[in-house]
Amino acid sequence: MVSPSAGSRNVETHSVEAGPGSISASENERRLQFQAGSGVRLFFSPKAISGLLKTAYLEWSKDKAPRMGAALAYYTIFSLAPLLIIAVAIAGLAFGMQAAQGEIAGQIQGLVGRDGAKAIEAMIQSAHKPARGVIGSMIGLFALFLGASGIFCEMQDALNSIWHVNPDTKAGILSLVKERFLSFGMVLGIGFLLLVSLLLSALLAAVTKYLGGMLPIPAVLFESLDFLLSLLFITVLFAMIFKILPNTKIAWSDVWIGAALTSLLFTAGKFVIGFYIGKSVSASAYGAAGSLVVVVAWIYYSALLLYFGAEFTRVYARTLGSQARETSDGARQTRSGGILP
Repeated sequence: MVSPSAGSRNVETHSVEAGPGSISASENERRLQFQAGSGVRLFFSPKAISGLLKTAYLEWSKDKAPRMGAALAYYTIFSLAPLLIIAVAIAGLAFGMQAAQGEIAGQIQGLVGRDGAKAIEAMIQSAHKPARGVIGSMIGLFALFLGASGIFCEMQDALNSIWHVNPDTKAGILSLVKERFLSFGMVLGIGFLLLVSLLLSALLAAVTKYLGGMLPIPAVLFESLDFLLSLLFITVLFAMIFKILPNTKIAWSDVWIGAALTSLLFTAGKFVIGFYIGKSVSASAYGAAGSLVVVVAWIYYSALLLYFGAEFTRVYARTLGSQARETSDGARQTRSGGILP
């Protein structure tokens, strides 16, 4: 069985064929580049925003984002259990294993629904079986490391395709080990963000309970604050992904714009995705595999939003951001030694 890996993709710079009356992605970029120089101030112009979104969509289609989303969903299924085990272990340092697992399960149910949450909990229970002996424990930790980092390796390959980066294929085993450690560092970073998020949520709940009995503060105020904190942490997560994973240098000023848009799309999209899956993907229609189908569908549509945000970040960087003043045909050196067209 051949997995839908994106590793064999041949990344090239090409343009969208446009029919009469349509505008190609590269032409749209050139038009936007005439407006470059005003930076973030110009970004808030409705005309500039619509142009950026249109160009990002054209690039998203050209780079075959649906295919990359399917590959990411495939790899995520194998990485999900070890990733969540590590997240529960980190969060359990402050809350205890049972409390952390219950809180994370509640968050997952809010995203993928009850059927999907049950499937994910079953994955965690099956994978979370302590090995016997030192050698067994070491093998288990190594398998956990490889499994959790696999999703980020696939995501890195897709982001390199979006940024039109050709990594150095002659780097050898050291480069592979470095990429795996980078991916595992992302896993630990996500675990740390989760821990901080849970701590702040617990603190906010305690403050709400304490002040609610003393002052006539509406509950919606605390709910709005909790929502904003959640949005902030999602933005930081996407910023880490967009900044660290691609094998090219990206300015933080460009990353934050794209991460903020992606977090807004993700926050709004999770309700739309949940509604769509609830209407079009019935768990009972697939029998025993129904819950897994729901999880895969949710990951796939979320990956489409992630890659659209990455395309938007690239378009913004090249038209209004830090790369706007560079010549469109000048080659730029990447971190891995490849060339960005």
